[in-house]
Amino acid sequence: MSIFGEMKARSIGPAGMSGRVTCIDVIESDPNTIFIGTASGGVWKSTSGGATWEPIADTIGTLNIGSLAIQQSNPSVIWVGTGEGNPRNSQSSGFGLYRTLDGGKNWELMGLENTRNIHRVIVHPSDPNTVWVGAQGPAWGDNENRGVYKTTDGGKTWKNVLKGAAGVGIADLVIDPNNPNKLIASMWEFRRNPWTFNSGGEGSGMFITHDGGETWVERTEKDGLPKGNLGRMGLAIAPSNSERVYALIEAEKNEVYRSDDGGFNWVSVSKDENAFNRPFYYSDIFVDPENENRVYSLWSRVSQSEDGGKTWKVIIPYYSVHPDNHAFWIHPNDPSYIILGNDGGMAISRDRADTWRHIENLPLAQYYHINVDNELPYNVYGGMQDNGSWRGPGYLWSRNGIRNVYFEGLSGGDGFDVVPDPDDASRYGYSMSQQGYVQRYDLKTGYSKGIRPTIADTIELRFNWNAPIAQDATDNNTIYFGSQFVHKSSDKGDSWTTISPDLTTNDTSKQQQLKSGGLTFDVTGAENYTTLTCINPSKKDNQVIWVGSDDGRLSLTQDGGKTWKSLEGKLPGMPKGAWIPQIHPSNHDVNEAFVVVNDYRRNDWQPGEIV
Repeated sequence: MSIFGEMKARSIGPAGMSGRVTCIDVIESDPNTIFIGTASGGVWKSTSGGATWEPIADTIGTLNIGSLAIQQSNPSVIWVGTGEGNPRNSQSSGFGLYRTLDGGKNWELMGLENTRNIHRVIVHPSDPNTVWVGAQGPAWGDNENRGVYKTTDGGKTWKNVLKGAAGVGIADLVIDPNNPNKLIASMWEFRRNPWTFNSGGEGSGMFITHDGGETWVERTEKDGLPKGNLGRMGLAIAPSNSERVYALIEAEKNEVYRSDDGGFNWVSVSKDENAFNRPFYYSDIFVDPENENRVYSLWSRVSQSEDGGKTWKVIIPYYSVHPDNHAFWIHPNDPSYIILGNDGGMAISRDRADTWRHIENLPLAQYYHINVDNELPYNVYGGMQDNGSWRGPGYLWSRNGIRNVYFEGLSGGDGFDVVPDPDDASRYGYSMSQQGYVQRYDLKTGYSKGIRPTIADTIELRFNWNAPIAQDATDNNTIYFGSQFVHKSSDKGDSWTTISPDLTTNDTSKQQQLKSGGLTFDVTGAENYTTLTCINPSKKDNQVIWVGSDDGRLSLTQDGGKTWKSLEGKLPGMPKGAWIPQIHPSNHDVNEAFVVVNDYRRNDWQPGEIV
């Protein structure tokens, strides 16, 4: 038996800050039974209205969930599409469509593995053998397996009934609650590269079918939609009046559009900045099931319109429940019951969005990095997507278990690597947010000092979204930090020296991140490129430092930074320019290191082996 054969993982949390919820569905005949899909935490079920939860799909091929649909006529049947439909730089990809016939005890792969990201699943309300799937496809390159898929035999076979170009996928897909043969789809042309993102193009558009998807008609500027290239669209049909249809449309100007004749003709009803923003990441709109004029829009905040989309007010501010909202469910017969999913987990309202109860027992945190200290008991450190950096106990001297309140916040934003100070880990350390904003924290006083390196001359530093930091193994005062250079501090971040040349390709054609976004300008640092991604000094010899970059450079110094050599050419089988996220020097042999390489950001999904 393996030496690790009897070891089992144990959950230590945290759940207080949770993580991104991408989809929600509820058994309408039993509204206390809730199912949610999460960006990288699988599928969860509650039978108590959200009081308690259990994971039910940890055995399927991936925990990256994009869509979920219950067969309401038989709620034991649930369809789950993997791969989330929110294509930011940290998007999680999937591996096909799954179905359970017994409420989540057992799952079966139903195909569509090559779609990568399934953003919508719709089950025919009276014919459970008919299911539609909206495949968005990967953000990182062309893929022929996109568009709307339909099965009429319960998933045995699939037909691609609406297909665009290889760079065009589904942004939204909705069904008329009163006419299951009518669906509206928004096709979206988009592309993410490690150094830029583009939303919009000639392939985007709105398509409507009245025969269950067999034929589709595109709506264009002749029908009132915007002229020129379109981007992402969010769609909603009013359950109480199917003639009322809404669309959030990204175009040269982002506006709310409305149709009062079932989608045949459209007019712009609002340019209100409170309606929505950052359409590539959100673009979801929902109509109150009893009031066709009450509309909800999900974006960084949540907005509501009471006059058919003309005027909007923010009902959930940025610092209220949690920002960045992606999932929404309204009870079809009781619109006061609403469930919201966002980057911080989920919340439930029972009074039509006036007050919310944040769910604090869903351990969905999306960690970028994990670290530990040598305290007794030891602490676990890490930073999470959109939930800051934290530390919490690895175990306790009590029988009560680890609770959310035992986790301490260190810094905000997206959280990344956390390095405890080995001189006094109970009090000091270093934590980061995006684009290299690193700070030295003091848990006793609560004071944090920004220590990001700067260069006094004309050289502008480039920091990765997930910049690298490292502690010297033999000198507790020395830390390293990465831009395109390696920076060294011998006084715990108070001052810095640069000990390397530019260790990237410095390809200026891939340094256009300030122009990123496409139709909607979007510059957050997620597309910073030609940057360092990992710095790893040897524990055997602190003169030996290994460095990797996002553009395929592997560098090594053996004299503390005086001289450097490039080693990427010595990695057999490594695609030129591939991303190097991690390097692990051996604890035993100063000449040995393990290098991790991936290339999915250039749409290369094949597993490789580099010896």
